[in-house]
Amino acid sequence: MEQVIPHWLTKQANINPNKIAIEFGNDESVTFSELCRESKAFARKLASLHVKKNDHIAILSTNSFEMIIAIHALSYIGAVGVMLNTRLTKVELTDQIDRADVALLITTEALMKEKALDYEKQTTFATVHQQIEQDIPLSTEICLQSPFTMMYTSGTTGLPKAVVHTYGNHWWSAIGSLLNLRSYDYDKWLLPLPMFHVGGLSILIRSAIYGMTVVVMEKYERHTLYTLIEEKKVTIVSLVTLMLQQLLDDVEEGDLPETIRCILLGGGSVPTNLLHQIKEKKIPLFQSYGMTETSSQIVTLSDQFTLEKLGSSGKPLFPAQIKINHMKEDKVGEIFVKGPMVFHGYYKNYSANKESFIDGWFKTGDLGYLDDDGFLYVVERRSDLIISGGENIYPSEIEHVLLEIDGIVEAAVVGAADEKWGKVPVAFVVKKKETLSERDILKILDSKLAKYKIPQKINFVTSLPRNATNKIMRHKLLATD
Repeated sequence: MEQVIPHWLTKQANINPNKIAIEFGNDESVTFSELCRESKAFARKLASLHVKKNDHIAILSTNSFEMIIAIHALSYIGAVGVMLNTRLTKVELTDQIDRADVALLITTEALMKEKALDYEKQTTFATVHQQIEQDIPLSTEICLQSPFTMMYTSGTTGLPKAVVHTYGNHWWSAIGSLLNLRSYDYDKWLLPLPMFHVGGLSILIRSAIYGMTVVVMEKYERHTLYTLIEEKKVTIVSLVTLMLQQLLDDVEEGDLPETIRCILLGGGSVPTNLLHQIKEKKIPLFQSYGMTETSSQIVTLSDQFTLEKLGSSGKPLFPAQIKINHMKEDKVGEIFVKGPMVFHGYYKNYSANKESFIDGWFKTGDLGYLDDDGFLYVVERRSDLIISGGENIYPSEIEHVLLEIDGIVEAAVVGAADEKWGKVPVAFVVKKKETLSERDILKILDSKLAKYKIPQKINFVTSLPRNATNKIMRHKLLATD
């Protein structure tokens, strides 16, 4: 039986017509009633380009008002939005467009020129605006079982897979977060993450469901972040670890603005030295765990445990479930998740779907453990685990020690093939002290790590390869070693 609810944006336009829905750093803003009107108009113009229900419509754009109204417009038609990463190459984009069975690509004039895709069915936001509105019926309800968006996994470990999200996935992701973080009339959520990834898109959708103002950054800029938090009186901000580190560096001598009640942190483990800074400053950090397949966060630390359980991702959001599939006698095992925010499968990828689900549980491929109180601690991606001579080596453990060394800014550890041990750890380091040598680093590591965990080689690099959400792409490091 289909489960339907009133269209969430139309509902907010009725309940909160004059409330600011979207705000930008340049003081441009739009109310819920204006956003609803613009999105419906865009939907009718898309109909002039023969866009219809169930079509896969790709969107290639940085965060912008045009991108926002296009996403909402597709929901009024019943088409599926395929979110494409602007940092991908022409070859990568072409592959993803083909595999997603895209009927039309919408992008900006600048990106159309830059990417020069050999794809006939593409247009720009500006061209759509020039179309004549067609008198078509627009959706007044949302069916929670229907697909709404499609986006590719981040590809930190290899070839990205196309994840299909239903309206229900997004709805329950928003409700789970709401029950944990709560919502207030004065809340403003800062969105510095790209909306072509689930972390950014989920904030946009929460805006329509909560009736909440979202402050949008077109692109993440380090020194703009603090200014926007202060000037826009932001209460919640979603960050990844690198962004948090840079924010703390910018306010090293001071404090965050008093309006901030929550920093929601995703994108991997947090170095120990950074956790100490957070504890000292009593920053309201909510570590979380999630992925594209879980429609953003699925586990989050509640505010009463931010200091007591620092380093933990928390407990599963309502109504999610997690369990650990143990590896032999080790309390660390693969994290399995279940819940209505978990996707139902990859698009046209039968083998991956068969491999990824067991008895209704999704196998995340991540490693972690639960403490005695049921709090989740994420250790590593299973694919990143280094098995050396039968010993399990967690790269994040070595990275945390490396980041405690004065002069090291960034660090990543990967497993390199070795004839004797199978694999051995190799480190890639970004340093700010020219005098810091490989010998200096190895000497420090020797006193803090077991011998088998010490990297066989320290590679000094100017930067680490990261994707659009600033996650380290370890497979690219392996290619350069």
